[in-house]
Amino acid sequence: MIHPPRKESFLLRLRQFFPLSLRDTLTAVLIIGCAGGVCVLLRMLDDSDIYVSMIFLLAVALISRCTRGYFYGLAASVAGVVGVNYIFTYPYFAFNFTRSSYPITFVSMLAVSVIISAMTTQIKEQEKLHAEAEKERLRGNLLRAVSHDLRTPLTSILGASSTILENDEVLTPSQRRELLSEVKEDAEWLIRMVENLLSVTRIGGEAAKITKEAEAAEEIVEETLRKFRKSFSRPPVTVSVPEELLMVPMDAILIQQVIFNLLENAALHAKGATRIELRVFRREHQAVFEVEDNGEGIEKAMLPHLFEGYGMEMDSDRSDKKRSMGIGLSVCMSIVKAHGGQMEAESFPGHGAVFRFSLPMEEDSAL
Repeated sequence: MIHPPRKESFLLRLRQFFPLSLRDTLTAVLIIGCAGGVCVLLRMLDDSDIYVSMIFLLAVALISRCTRGYFYGLAASVAGVVGVNYIFTYPYFAFNFTRSSYPITFVSMLAVSVIISAMTTQIKEQEKLHAEAEKERLRGNLLRAVSHDLRTPLTSILGASSTILENDEVLTPSQRRELLSEVKEDAEWLIRMVENLLSVTRIGGEAAKITKEAEAAEEIVEETLRKFRKSFSRPPVTVSVPEELLMVPMDAILIQQVIFNLLENAALHAKGATRIELRVFRREHQAVFEVEDNGEGIEKAMLPHLFEGYGMEMDSDRSDKKRSMGIGLSVCMSIVKAHGGQMEAESFPGHGAVFRFSLPMEEDSAL
C-alpha cells in the first residue's frame, strides 16, 4: 500500500477539517449578518445589551451546523466575540482592556463560542458517520438479498437451456415447451428484479432527487394493474378507488413499481390466497394505498423485518424457493420514504395480510 507523503497527508487532513467553499462562506456571512441586524434592531428598542451575546452564540451554533468542517464555526466565534465587544460593549466601537472585567469577558465569550462551535461540528460529523454506516448496512442487506434472489433463477435458466441444447433430439414438443416456459418465467422475474434495482439507484444516490408531479391515483393504479395482469392471471384482483379524483404528487414510475411489487408479493407468497384487493382512499391530507390478500397471513416474528431487504420467504412450504419478498419490500419502503410517505404491514393469521403505504397530498406541500 502506497502512503502519501507526510506533507500531502497533513494538507489533506487540514482540508478535511477546514474546507472552504463559496456556499458555506455565503451561509456564514448571511447568518452573522442576520444576527448583527437583529441585535441592532433590539438595541433600538431597548438600551440593554444582555441579549447580544446569546444571539451571537446562537449564530455560531447555526453556522457550525450548516457548514462543513470546523473553519466557519471557529471564524464565526472570533468574529462574533470581536463584534460583540467592539460594537455592543461599552466603550462602544473601541477596545478598552484597562477595565478589570473586560479581558475576562472577552476571553470567556471566545472560549464558550469555540466550545459551542466544536461541539456542534462534532455532533454533525457523528451524525454523518452514523448515516454513512446505516447506508453501508442497507447496501450490504441489498447485496445479500440480490445474491440470494438471483442465484437460483439464473441457475434454473442455465439448466433448462442446457437441457434443450444437449437433448434436443430426444425431447418431446411438450417437454421442450415446458422447459422454454420455465426459462421465460425466470427471465421475466429477473427483468422485474432489475427494475427494482434500477429504482434503488434512482433514489439511493446522494445527488438523486425525486421529481414529483401531480398524478391521478386512479390512473396509476389502472396502469399498474394492466402490467400486473400480463404476468399474473391469478389470483384475481379487485380494485376500489374513491369517486373523487385524487391528485397525488409522485414519481409515477416509482409508485407503479411499489404497487406492482406489493401485488406480486401477494400473488407469489400469500399461501392459500384466492383473491387480492387493491384499495385507494383519502385519509385527511394523505392518499392511502392498500394491497390485501385472504391468505394465511404472515408469521408474527417476521413482521418487524419485512422491509429490511433480506431474502425472506413468506411461505416456507413452497417448492419454488427462487423468489423471496425481501428485496421487493425493501425497495418499496425506500421509494415511499423518498416521497415523504409511510409504509406498514399488518397480518391477520388465517385471514390474510395487508400492506399499506400513504403519500402526502398536494396541499401538504403548502403547510
